[in-house]
Amino acid sequence: MPDQDAYSRAGVDIDAGNRAVALMKQAVRSTFTPAVLSDVGSFGGLFDASELAAMVQPVLVASTDGVGTKTRVAARMNRWGTVGQDLVNHCINDILVQGAKPLFFLDYIASSKLEAEQAAAIVEGMALACRAAGCALLGGETAEMPGVYASGEVDLAGTIVGAVERYSLLTGSKIEAGDAILGLPSTGLHTNGFSLARAALDNLDWEEPLESLGGRGIGEALLAVHRSYLGPARALRAAGVDIHGLAHITGGGVIENLPRILLHGLSAHIARGVWPEPPIFALIQSRSSAEDREMFRVFNMGLGMLAVVPRADQDRALAALPGECYAVGEVVQGDGSVHIEGIN
Repeated sequence: MPDQDAYSRAGVDIDAGNRAVALMKQAVRSTFTPAVLSDVGSFGGLFDASELAAMVQPVLVASTDGVGTKTRVAARMNRWGTVGQDLVNHCINDILVQGAKPLFFLDYIASSKLEAEQAAAIVEGMALACRAAGCALLGGETAEMPGVYASGEVDLAGTIVGAVERYSLLTGSKIEAGDAILGLPSTGLHTNGFSLARAALDNLDWEEPLESLGGRGIGEALLAVHRSYLGPARALRAAGVDIHGLAHITGGGVIENLPRILLHGLSAHIARGVWPEPPIFALIQSRSSAEDREMFRVFNMGLGMLAVVPRADQDRALAALPGECYAVGEVVQGDGSVHIEGIN
């Protein structure tokens, strides 16, 4: 058995890892559904897949992602609970665009030196988001890696697995010219663009409440939790809206994410000014050299998810999500590009 004192001197504290797991247990167990067959600490998470047998043609949908340098913001503010929610919700949205409901989630937390309370706060945030989505936090890894990560750095990533009937897959194949594009608002940056945001805002006081941010400080605005669009998507379906496609607006912004669901020969026209843009974006732009087009390539600019629906379903969709859904554009014939009024 390794000498733990020597291992600690090398930079790895096994006791801190055990303490972190102990602090996480209750939060993780709170996400367990009847399908979870294992407990915290198992080598592998066990998930009963028998419910898939009730499906006609079940398709598993999986995604892995991270929160980027938003962890730097969490470190500066010493607030760690929100980035766990960010990670789960980001992954939920990534599989939602193909029509999948989440089944279980796995996390990875790594740092140069493990702080048990910090890791537990992150996992508690993950558990909060998983419970809200009916998704099990099935397992994960907490790694202490001195020499790989710089002092004070935290890396955060997660993997989600969901399922959808093959006949219900959203592939964008139904999208056609004339379809309406609806915008579901974001809370702010979500999990993309933080390197630019931090560079632009670094020298400002992040704690001071700003009138331009509605009385919030910069740190609070940057840490606004990445929304899950699982609920709004379900509300649209319940209202009888025929969703032709969904685009999660992440890295690459509106300009690069919306074309991912457009078939050859189609483009999109977006009318800027018809949805609320969180004021944090204007502050970032005023403190940087970013032009409007770059802002729409880096950030979501207030559009966290775009839904493409038949024009005939637009009013039904808006009524299903009052104040939470905006008619922002339409699909047109074109070369796959996105045209945003006033910037290109």
